[in-house]
Amino acid sequence: MIKVHHLNNSRSQRVLWLLEELGQPYEVIRYERDAKTMLAPRALRDVHPLGKSPVVELDGQVLVESGAIVETLAERFDTAFALSPPPLPQDASERIRYRTWLHYAEGSLMPPLLLALVLGRIRSAPVPFFVRPVARGIADRTMTAFVGPQLATHLGHVENALGQHPWFAGDRFTAADIQMSFPLEAALARAPDHVGPNIRAFVGRIQARAAYQRALAAGGPYALAG
Repeated sequence: MIKVHHLNNSRSQRVLWLLEELGQPYEVIRYERDAKTMLAPRALRDVHPLGKSPVVELDGQVLVESGAIVETLAERFDTAFALSPPPLPQDASERIRYRTWLHYAEGSLMPPLLLALVLGRIRSAPVPFFVRPVARGIADRTMTAFVGPQLATHLGHVENALGQHPWFAGDRFTAADIQMSFPLEAALARAPDHVGPNIRAFVGRIQARAAYQRALAAGGPYALAG
């Protein structure tokens, strides 16, 4: 049995969804974020030293990192290539797009989204009144000068890609779309002004999938704070 150490409102929701798409049975071990800090509980460190989620136990191995988990599960269980292109060189263009977006999600798109979240929290943090204007000023200037332009560039790139194909690898749904779901759902919550119609349509398509809905039922309430 595959064990998924699942943290609420986190990247691990994608792993549940992938397993539902693959039709693989799994066990969910739930963890809740601290209500004040929104951090994962220390209990996750008993599973892996980083104390992060997702963590998957498979055949006695502990898997971490969302991209590596998605790629490993697809390679292991998607033997008919229903959710991933065949290995190179059968269809090089599709496989290259698939692998690129699979790693772009966390490597390039998530960092500015995380910065936007952190700056938003700095701006609204409870601090002495005489410090508040300084904290808000730094957060606003950083958002305007650096994070905002980065988000516009990356989300514009994604918007353009989805204008060329309905799915990230091409004309069919793959695990790359599952991997890209979390940053794009986060973008809708944290930077809606930068989200175009193609991205919004993509999010609507993925959320309508039956396996996505089953994963929500398995993982519990799922919401990404702005």
